[in-house]
Amino acid sequence: MKLIACLFLMGLSINVSSQNFDHIKRYKINYALATKGAEKKIAIRSFVSDQEKYLLLVNPQTLNTTIDLARNYTLSNLAWGNVQAIFKKSAYVKAIDLALQSDKKLQNAGIDHAIPKEKGITLTIDLCPSHKGLDRIIFQSLINEFKRIEQPVPLAISVSGKWMLKHEEDLNWLKNLMIQNEIDITWINHSYNHEVNSLPLSENFLLAPGTNLDSEILANEMLMLKYGLTPSAFFRFPGLVSDQQIVEKTIAYGLIPVGSDAWLAKGQQANAGSIVLIHGNGNEEIGVHDFLKLLKAKQIDIKQKQWLLFDLKQGLEKELK
Repeated sequence: MKLIACLFLMGLSINVSSQNFDHIKRYKINYALATKGAEKKIAIRSFVSDQEKYLLLVNPQTLNTTIDLARNYTLSNLAWGNVQAIFKKSAYVKAIDLALQSDKKLQNAGIDHAIPKEKGITLTIDLCPSHKGLDRIIFQSLINEFKRIEQPVPLAISVSGKWMLKHEEDLNWLKNLMIQNEIDITWINHSYNHEVNSLPLSENFLLAPGTNLDSEILANEMLMLKYGLTPSAFFRFPGLVSDQQIVEKTIAYGLIPVGSDAWLAKGQQANAGSIVLIHGNGNEEIGVHDFLKLLKAKQIDIKQKQWLLFDLKQGLEKELK
């Protein structure tokens, strides 16, 4: 702590995004233009921890998110409509506009395909609530196949609150892989409860009567911060189920809905630029088997760098320029 204090006094920048925030207060949506020198970011959340005010910031061009002290920036509060207007040419707002094009779909609303001209895929792994352990073989296989090609291996994980609460050991294992520079994870909010019932899809998952979006979205972000994860600017609907109203409400939280055009367990094929969906929570043996089979089939292409994994943020940034 003395070292950190000295660095602050010296005016040096510190990356606090990996910090565990155990005592968060006043966590809320808070849009602002955050300026530091020539750097301009969008603040989408603010909160207090240990008597310091922090911001969750989005780089509108790269889609990267960071946690930083509010006092490091000059802030101008904005309404959500102003954010969209000021940054309308950015990858961030373009991605939101793209997600809105499918907002009426009951399943798979949001961005479901990226980087179509490239040879490879964007891999997303969902961690819905489960009593079973993490399918670690997915990550070990990725590292083994790509260690000489891509290091760290880029992937996105959609994480639910109830999974984090029950699988802290597995979560720490994933975080250690990041520390070891084996994998680079984009953490996608996948709701806190991820409730599922026996009703039709129009009344299921987040569309179930009585759903509280603040609890599902903001409480999950707070839990992510508690466990040392930096929430991304992305959201994945549980079951990929939504309607126009909930898509628009989710976007009003500053989040970009992400679907998939290749949910492997449902028999959908991965093509160039696909956003592939598998579950790594122990509940989808078919999807995991199909992905490992796909990896094996692409071994030669991977070695020749003809089939790669693409970071979701970088892929969208490139495509939306």
